[in-house]
Amino acid sequence: MSTYLTKRLIYMVLILIGASMLIFFLYALTPGDFVSGNLKMSAERKAELRDLYGLNKPVFERYLIWMKNALHGDFGYSLAQQKPVLTLFNEYIWNSFLLAIVSTFLTWVIAVVIGVISAYKQYSWFDTIVMIFIFAAMSIPSFFIGLFLIKTLAVDLKWLPPGGMMTTGSNATGWAYVKEVIHHMTLPVVVMTLLGVGSLTRYFRSNMIDVIQQDYIRTARAKGLTERTVLFRHALRNALLPAITLVGFELPGLFGGSIIIEKIFNWPGIGQLYMQSFGSRDYPLLMGFTMFIAVLTVIGTLISDILYHLADPRVKL
Repeated sequence: MSTYLTKRLIYMVLILIGASMLIFFLYALTPGDFVSGNLKMSAERKAELRDLYGLNKPVFERYLIWMKNALHGDFGYSLAQQKPVLTLFNEYIWNSFLLAIVSTFLTWVIAVVIGVISAYKQYSWFDTIVMIFIFAAMSIPSFFIGLFLIKTLAVDLKWLPPGGMMTTGSNATGWAYVKEVIHHMTLPVVVMTLLGVGSLTRYFRSNMIDVIQQDYIRTARAKGLTERTVLFRHALRNALLPAITLVGFELPGLFGGSIIIEKIFNWPGIGQLYMQSFGSRDYPLLMGFTMFIAVLTVIGTLISDILYHLADPRVKL
């Protein structure tokens, strides 16, 4: 295990170096930036800022400076937001994490339960309805579902707020604050769950269909075990093994998968800030967030490989 981890850590470092170069040069070589695109600044002020932030230096030298600072926890300064990039991360990323962790939990629970039942009742009316719902959820764009629910539940029925994280002017604290946040996050969580549960349910259904046809499942039934015990203790445990590989992609998805949803519902998360940065060409923030997603991706891949080995010792690292 130690030898494997050492090799993987070396590979991760090399991958992140390559990713950092790709990310930096992609943004650095893109025409324009926040300084040159700001029409309110004078030419003298633009020249002063470019000299102050090193924008007039050679690209490779700028990359080395950026990497040196990043290794010390400094991903630059956002000129558009007038704050350090890490400060902005700390202000917005936890809102995105709250939204994503709740929707991910609900997505996996619903997908596992429906996938198991649908596989057990294959070709039944329940399975047919589930498959129709799955393909509908996978084919409808996220912005359409979001706007439709806003029109129906927020505008027409007035059951839920149309967006935001808090009511405008609210000074709620304690339990009242928690209730208000839950009330506002209901719609985006519902949309994110609907978008994710379709493909994941189909994945669990196909795995369960393969597993319940195995000989050891027939043996478990022959021993007189209840059908619930056979499905959820024996079949589901083995059907979940291939899904462990998905865990590695869930980690970066917690922060990068809700960009459009945050924009639709005006949720103050890192995804909406990321989208705003494109319009202002705030490259330090864009590079910092993209690099953050790259780090989470390689860490998530390592975690999924280790979990797969722990869940099935027959798999060699």
